[in-house]
Amino acid sequence: MPGPAAGTAHAATTTDVVCLGESMVTFLPSQPGRLADVPSFGRGIGGAESNVACALAAAGHRAAWVGRVGADGFGDHLVETIAGYGVDTSAVRRDPDRPTGIYFRTATDRGAGAHEVAYYRAGSAASAMSPSNVPYGKVFAGRILHLSGITAALSADCLELLRELTAPRQGRPLVSFDVNHRPHLWRGGDASVLLELARRADLVFVGEDEAEEAWGIVGAEAIRAALPEPAVVVVKRGSAGATVFASGLRPGPRSSNAGGAEDAAAGTGSGDTVTVVPALHVDVVAAVGAGDAFAAGFLSATLRGLPVRDRVRHGHLMAAAVLTVPGDLTEPPARDHADRLAALDDGAWGRLRLGPGWTAADRASEEVRTS
Repeated sequence: MPGPAAGTAHAATTTDVVCLGESMVTFLPSQPGRLADVPSFGRGIGGAESNVACALAAAGHRAAWVGRVGADGFGDHLVETIAGYGVDTSAVRRDPDRPTGIYFRTATDRGAGAHEVAYYRAGSAASAMSPSNVPYGKVFAGRILHLSGITAALSADCLELLRELTAPRQGRPLVSFDVNHRPHLWRGGDASVLLELARRADLVFVGEDEAEEAWGIVGAEAIRAALPEPAVVVVKRGSAGATVFASGLRPGPRSSNAGGAEDAAAGTGSGDTVTVVPALHVDVVAAVGAGDAFAAGFLSATLRGLPVRDRVRHGHLMAAAVLTVPGDLTEPPARDHADRLAALDDGAWGRLRLGPGWTAADRASEEVRTS
């Protein structure tokens, strides 16, 4: 299949981060309970990569989303809503023959046994993305290209597209890859391909739980050992926080000309620098979208060249903003507000507790409670 020409460059960079992947219309329940018992649903949007793009744009970065939606009302809603966050959607393609995907979910935590999600995405426009129909000039136009493992699970063509986008080539932007293992998408498939894709990226986000479930790899150190190539590996450990392994970029035909983001993502030497950052205490309203928000916060701080500890803290803060609202997206904290919280000493950071409405707080009224 045709792909990008060798040497495709992004010299005229005007975008900080390009996010490529599926986005769907999501229907949020009006009350707790089984899907069979919920009387009505509110409409929202959901999609790992578009969530990251929206959060980054809301945080003041130049973000673009590249995807494929149906030529239908739900496609209109997705494009208009994502653009409303300030995201460049000019490269989104409309498919006249396939619908926009939708899904319904219950109000319970995704990890809870009672949680239900009903997806209607088979044969969707997004599943038809392939190396032959994406706008490579736009995809490679940013300092960072953000991808996730969800796209790889949608179809054989989508998997081939991710292999194409993560292939080493001159002029490739820094590639950020969120493993985002979704077991229901891999029924009958081989999720080990996510390890292959992650090893071709420069920056990887992966949860301890998903690494064990998808690859049988247990523990942060073992995950890093299985992912020796990426310059930065962020292991998310739930309530325990996150561990980051950072090193210089490996020699060989990896990314180049990343517009400064490559230097920001790299560590300080040939060996790993290991940084452990505790999670925040959060009064959770809904545990959805937090992983995408964490990635957005980390990428935002990476673009700004902040220290690794502060990148993780900004990830936690962006996740806390989403955890304290019902949907996948919300207005992030103001940059100066987040910077003040990220700069707290370890003791104050450990005592910080954030609840609904905390992002609207200013210096005089921000809520900092001890647990």
